[in-house]
This record gives sequence, structure tokens and C-alpha cells, in this order.
Amino acid sequence: MTPQPDPATGAAVKAADRAHVFHSWSAQALIDPLAVAGAEGSYFWDYEGNRYLDFASGLVFTNIGYQHPKVVAAIQEQAGKLATFAPAFAIEARSEAARLIAERTPGDLDKIFFTNGGAEAVENAVRMARIHTGRTKVMSAYRSYHGATNTAINLTGDPRRWASDSASAGVVHFWSPFLYRSPFYAETEEQECQRALQHLEDTIAFEGPQTIAAIIMEAVPGTAGIMVPPAGYFAGVREICDRYGIVFILDEVMAGFGRTGTWFAADLFGVVPDLITFAKGVNSGYVPLGGVAISGEIAATFDHKPFPGGLTYSGHPLACAAAVATLTVMAEEKIVENAAHIGEHVLGPGLRALAERHPSVGDVRGTGVFWAVELVKDRETREPLVPYNASGEAAKPMGAFAAAAKKSGLWPLVAMNRTHAVPPCNVSEAEVKEGLAALDTALSVADEYAG
Repeated sequence: MTPQPDPATGAAVKAADRAHVFHSWSAQALIDPLAVAGAEGSYFWDYEGNRYLDFASGLVFTNIGYQHPKVVAAIQEQAGKLATFAPAFAIEARSEAARLIAERTPGDLDKIFFTNGGAEAVENAVRMARIHTGRTKVMSAYRSYHGATNTAINLTGDPRRWASDSASAGVVHFWSPFLYRSPFYAETEEQECQRALQHLEDTIAFEGPQTIAAIIMEAVPGTAGIMVPPAGYFAGVREICDRYGIVFILDEVMAGFGRTGTWFAADLFGVVPDLITFAKGVNSGYVPLGGVAISGEIAATFDHKPFPGGLTYSGHPLACAAAVATLTVMAEEKIVENAAHIGEHVLGPGLRALAERHPSVGDVRGTGVFWAVELVKDRETREPLVPYNASGEAAKPMGAFAAAAKKSGLWPLVAMNRTHAVPPCNVSEAEVKEGLAALDTALSVADEYAG
């Protein structure tokens, strides 16, 4: 679709937003949100007629792109048939969504508890683990994000936690493996894996294994940096959890449903957790939906004991209809396979080629359509292009990079000193090459702050 400029409507939309909408994660007087007129596929556009290739996939959720006609039609059909219904009943859309999700989860994670999003999924997964084990503590990694509700934000390992950290939520943080910025002075992936597992086991020993209900980790950390765990790490975590009777939760809210080139990132590592949290890509974000996939053992805990949790909109018919259509489309159009192909043959090689040309690029990492480009001042020292959690003037280099990307028609996802390349899972080769060309231009601006 060719966007038609309509600046008068855009101005009205912007004025109403600024008068009445309270935006998340923002100082309200310092933001300038773009007024969006429409979107289709991998693109969206504003009221001025500017079109952007979305290399952020919204907030990494439009796994099948915007306005897929089959999913839009499914939502419309469900609205005409049964727009809403209470969660205590069996309805077709909900049952079918649960069945299709369970077909794709690893192992025996065959029961699905529906939520409205990822943070609620994490809240309820932790609740299940605590009741199942009779223990209180939950361990989570630094360099992680698990949501903004009470337990989820305390589990989070990045600065978004700080303002809400009560220090009384029963959370213990630890370091997960990340060779590029290793906290273990490792020189190889094998060393990083071994030392990270030893660190985890040491932390458990000093916390008391009998006090720990669960370990929750992002299968591939998302906004914290897209650090793909080394081979053997999750197998080691699984063994530790089994040895101490700890529930292993994988947070696949961002990594799940094709993003890593597999249905779930767990498939990359050959590991079966006890619980998986999901959201975002399950229906490409078209209607809010999340959930917990539950193993047989944990589900059995609640066969005769009520689960003390629920949501008014759990398994909402419109959201579940969107999930059924999305999962069907993904299978029919081989979208997961496309994500794997794009990552291996186009996006990954393209980003590595950019790294060779631009001194501001310190590291490129990822899989599927889930990549991070880490920007540095100096490749040798690995000093970040901007300080950790930078804002204001200190964040100027990343702001200049982002502005250059947008001027070139690319909407980037910028997080601290990184730009993430996370287009829809059904992005085309031509679209990725277009995005790489825009990144090439924007990285030239970042280079001015490096060296």
C-alpha cells in the first residue's frame, strides 16, 4: 500500500495523544511519539507519507507482520460468532488454540493456562512453581526482562527493575553466560558454559537448595541483548534443577513462535523445561494473549487442589481465534522455516559483513530473525558506545544512530548500546537487504563516535 499524506489528521491524533495518553517507560514531557497512519506486512507509515521498514516488529511481536488478511478475517469472523465469553467454559476457539500450542511445545507441556500477556504468564508460572514445590525463592538472571507486574519486575535483571525493586519478593539474581562480556573471565564458549554452571550451582548452595522453588530464564534473552546460550548450558541447568527438585521455567515470551527459527527456542538446545511462558508471537500481537505451558507433573499438582489464580479475560475468544489463525498461517506459509533461512543466509551474514566495515560494531550475535549489533567506542577495550543505562546527553550517539536509521526509512529497536535486528518472521530477502542498506548508512553515523 502506498501511504497517502494526511497531515491534518496526523496533527489531531498527535494532539489527542499528548493531551490524554500516558506512555509506558517514559518521562511524559520528554517524548514525541510518532503518529502512525497504517501498517501492512513488514512496513508502517505516518501521516506525512513516510514509510518505515519495521526492524523492531512492534515490540518484537509482529511475527507474521502487520494486517495478515487471514488473521484479520479470523478475528472478524469470531467477533460475529462469539465476541467474548467467561473463562470457566469450554469454547471452540480457546480449546483449539490450546491444542495447537500444545502440539508445538517440547516434551509433555500439554496443558495451557491463558493470560493476557507475558508478564501475567510469568506471575502465574512462578505461582505454580511455588505451590508445586512448597518453596519461596525464585532465581533469575541479570541481563534479563520478565515483565512489569510485581513479581515479574522483581525477577527482571535490567535497570527497569530498580524503581520497583522491593528487595522482598523472594528473588535471587545470578549471572548467565555471555562470552562477549563474560563475568567469569572465560576465553571460550566452553569455559563460559562451565563457569556459568558452576556459578549457578554455587549460588544455589549458598541460598539453600531446599528454599528455591524455580529458576526462570529467557530461552534467548531479548531486550537485554539477544545472547544465545552456549551449547550445553541449558542441559546443565536442567540437570541442576532435577537434582535439587527446582522447577525450570523458560520464558519464551519474545523468543517463541518462530523468532529463533524454531517454534520454541528450547528446540535449539534440546531441553524440556517444566513450564514455558509465552505471549507476543502466539498471535503476532493482534489481540493481547499470553500463557503458561505446563508439564504433566506440575499440572497433576492441581488435579484435586484448586489453582489460586485466574483472569477475567483468560483465553479471550478474539485472542484465541487470532492465535489459531496465526499458527495455521505459520504452518501453511512455512514462516518458521523462513525465519531460519533468513537468519542463516541473509540477515546473519549481512550483519557480519557490516561489522567488518564499521569500527563502531563490536559484536554481532543471534539466530533466526533475532539479532543484536553491539556498538562500541573501541573494539579492543569493548567500551560501549554509550554508558550502561545512559540517558540525556550521554545517550546522544545512539540517538544519532537511530535518527539516521529512520531518515533512511528503517525503524530500529535501540536498547542501551545495541541495535536489534528483529524483523517479522515472514520478512523477505529483499526487505532484509533494504534494512541492511539502511543500517549501513546509520552505522556510518555511529562510527563518528567510535575510535
